[in-house]
Amino acid sequence: MENKKSHWENVFATKKPNEVSWTQTYPTTSMKYIESLQLSKSANIIDIGGGDSNLVDALLENGYENIWVLDISEFALERAKKRLGKKANKVHWIVSDITEFETNIKFDFWHDRAVFHFLTEEENIDKYVALVNKNTSNNGNFLLGTFSENGPLKCSGLEIKQYSENIMKQTFKDSFEAVNCFTEDHTTPFNTIQNFQFCGFKKK
Repeated sequence: MENKKSHWENVFATKKPNEVSWTQTYPTTSMKYIESLQLSKSANIIDIGGGDSNLVDALLENGYENIWVLDISEFALERAKKRLGKKANKVHWIVSDITEFETNIKFDFWHDRAVFHFLTEEENIDKYVALVNKNTSNNGNFLLGTFSENGPLKCSGLEIKQYSENIMKQTFKDSFEAVNCFTEDHTTPFNTIQNFQFCGFKKK
């Protein structure tokens, strides 16, 4: 855990948003999916590995009131808070490795773009699956994005696990039904292409 934390603290301390591959000026795919769900503005929403992503800004701008942002990097979250100014007080910020996260909160929407694929050991994958099962509300929704089988094999110097639509569905089939799966090309700030596999799930 400490090595992982040190790695990500260093990444966010030394690189600007336009120097990391995952940056999006506006999280179009995620926001379109959230809007399609017609969630209540008071729904509990968590962004796993939110870092200094702009998703929290978009959620606040659209009137969502109960937002959690989790990241292993305290530096990343502090940068997001600074960007948001006073609006940051409306958000719950959590510094944690996702495999160590504990909460009694049930989330109506669980969002993860590019954290899950960093879990390459079965033990940690199982922990994640159990966590999202336990902490998603009845009929709750879950949007997961990972590198596809046509995507990169590494990110930020770390090995990742690629996913196909079928493997993603099989991984979460015990508690979630896949309702919308698709692939998408993400153009990085340095004009390279990364192919992502997304699946939107609903709690059974």
